[in-house]
Amino acid sequence: MAAAKGRVEPCPRRVRAWLGGELVVDTTAARYGWEFPFYPQLYLPWSDVTPGVLVDEDREMPTPFGRARRHALRADGQVRPHAARVHDLDVDSPVAGTVRLDWKALDTWFEEDEEVFVHPRNPYVRVDALRSRRHVRVSLDGVTLAETSTPVMLIGTGLPARTYVPRTDVAWEHLVATDTVSECPYKGTTSGYWSTASHQDVAWSYQFPTLAVALIAGLVAFYDERVDTWVDGVLQARPRTRHV
Repeated sequence: MAAAKGRVEPCPRRVRAWLGGELVVDTTAARYGWEFPFYPQLYLPWSDVTPGVLVDEDREMPTPFGRARRHALRADGQVRPHAARVHDLDVDSPVAGTVRLDWKALDTWFEEDEEVFVHPRNPYVRVDALRSRRHVRVSLDGVTLAETSTPVMLIGTGLPARTYVPRTDVAWEHLVATDTVSECPYKGTTSGYWSTASHQDVAWSYQFPTLAVALIAGLVAFYDERVDTWVDGVLQARPRTRHV
């Protein structure tokens, strides 16, 4: 990984978050703090948190960056307990004077004017959507679910490539829509999931992905963990990771 646990560095992006209709934080001076290697958390200056939204719960707790006081969030008539960790200015910590908000306790987060889902984006990770002419066939239990020579390959740093297939190359008679929804910090919110008669949620789609991966809009990807994916005649190894 590009950043080790314990690393702290400036975040160059404007960060805003809302609870209900009330702005909780608006800052251009956030810091990234890696509590574990995969992606950072955001540490936000006290001065950029809306006055009155933090409610001291009078309890200290250990954190990867030293001891902090636990706080609740109160905004727009709502209370979210245990939603914030406040690091005092006088503590010996690289994040002294900051607040670490529980991502899920807020309703919406933005980096600049783009909404971010699930968790902060890792500044050392990139996700590329690339047009391709490789021949791709997806099958399950001997039944072909999709076959195309015009896929879009989605490639993320350190992760297996995902293959997105045009809808006209999907065998829809073998798929049934489900109510499943998932979110990704790099792609956005899914617009559809599909199962087969014997396997749950083998495929998904993003009708309105983030701008950086706009090429996958409306295309369909399959879980390589749950199907057999052949690329130029080579069966792909089934990765252990969730989709990116």
